[in-house]
Amino acid sequence: MTDALSEVLAAESRLRPFVNKTPARFSSVLSEMAGCEAYLKLEHLQVTGSFKVRGALNKLLQIRDTRQRVVAASTGNHALAVAYACTTLGLDCTLYLPASAKKHKVEALRRYRAELRFTEGDAVDAEYEARRVAEAQQYLFVSPYNDPAVIGGQGTVGTELLAQVPPLDCVLASVGGGGLISGIAAVFKAQSPGTCIIGCSPAASPVMHESVRAGRIVAIPTEPTMSDGTAGGVELGAITFPLCQTLVDDWLLVSEHQITCAMQLLREQESLAVEGAAAVAVAALLKHAPRFANRRVAVVLCGGNVGQEFA
Repeated sequence: MTDALSEVLAAESRLRPFVNKTPARFSSVLSEMAGCEAYLKLEHLQVTGSFKVRGALNKLLQIRDTRQRVVAASTGNHALAVAYACTTLGLDCTLYLPASAKKHKVEALRRYRAELRFTEGDAVDAEYEARRVAEAQQYLFVSPYNDPAVIGGQGTVGTELLAQVPPLDCVLASVGGGGLISGIAAVFKAQSPGTCIIGCSPAASPVMHESVRAGRIVAIPTEPTMSDGTAGGVELGAITFPLCQTLVDDWLLVSEHQITCAMQLLREQESLAVEGAAAVAVAALLKHAPRFANRRVAVVLCGGNVGQEFA
């Protein structure tokens, strides 16, 4: 299994000049509603509007001297992170997106000097096509989650949380391919083993959730979801799968209505504009409030690249 903790600790010093140390803010509103002591990790304030830049930069900082062309695939946030990292480091990149990618994320990508290509299917189909082209052309493929360096970068969210908030009983984070929660969980299981790590997914697209239940990566039908940042399948052989199996303590699902309500709550009560993927973890906290009563909880707001209709 990938030594995710070592990857995170190496990434911590490597990334510090390039990324924001995002705040962990106490939420009186969520604390009252859930009967707990709730903190929000404001990762939607990160460079490019999501945690993804941590993983992309950690990967590309290690290969920038090769000047290889970079290829990546994403519903938007990973592509934005790779585009930003390549621009920062002077690298060329081609980005593959599913045709269903949100318009506002595509428009944001067009501000960078990145070549955009669109594919049919969901995020995992775009990943397969990007990897195929990268292998054929000897380009560098940067996975959104299936790479030790990417997991290491994402896990620095966990090292920050450990330093920012008193001992935590629970950490909730949204899960797509599992890179973010794998990195966070590696940190906490080594340095705060009593903290419960909970993966949160939309019921419309719960691929990692169902894979862990099945004991293998499964391909299941998914439906459209407000949480486009976590939507789609998981690549076969993904190194995040055994990490999620071993390190994540529990899994929660939420409905589209609950995601929308969480987005509205954060906007109206916390003045925070977050995307659906970030609201998933908040929705899970509220849906399962009794289990978090009288506990100290951190919820990772993983992204803020929200469309105008929810801004």
